[in-house]
Amino acid sequence: MNIIHPESLSFWTLIVFVCLLLLLRAFAWKPILKALKERETSINNALEAADEAKKEMANLKADNEKLLAEARQERDAILKEAREIKERIVSQAKEEAHQEGAKLIAHAKTSIENEKKMAIAEIKQQIATLSLDIAKKVLTKELAAEVKQEKLVESLLNEINIK
Repeated sequence: MNIIHPESLSFWTLIVFVCLLLLLRAFAWKPILKALKERETSINNALEAADEAKKEMANLKADNEKLLAEARQERDAILKEAREIKERIVSQAKEEAHQEGAKLIAHAKTSIENEKKMAIAEIKQQIATLSLDIAKKVLTKELAAEVKQEKLVESLLNEINIK
């Protein structure tokens, strides 16, 4: 067998293939395996980080729900307190208005009573004046005679002595 002839092509092919395998094993196989190992490690790390991020997001979501529930409770408490304050202010305003109305009614009653008393006093005074005027006129007519005047004076003196 002649190594240079074309029949020995398979021999040279085998030698070249073995040399290529040795070269690849020496220079390419280890870096390729190393790169694959590094890629596998980075993918695993990324998956772990994603799991941690997922857990953290779940925790944050739970915290947010908790904060939201607390905010709702606080809002409800503030609204309840605001309603109570409103009701208290309204009831105080009603009470003050009622008291003020009662004062105004009492003042009006007092004023009406005073004006009524003044009107009655004025009417009494006018009646007294009219009565005196009428009595004066009647007495003037009846006591025009001197005899009637003397009888009146005597009866008045008898009444004074009797008492």
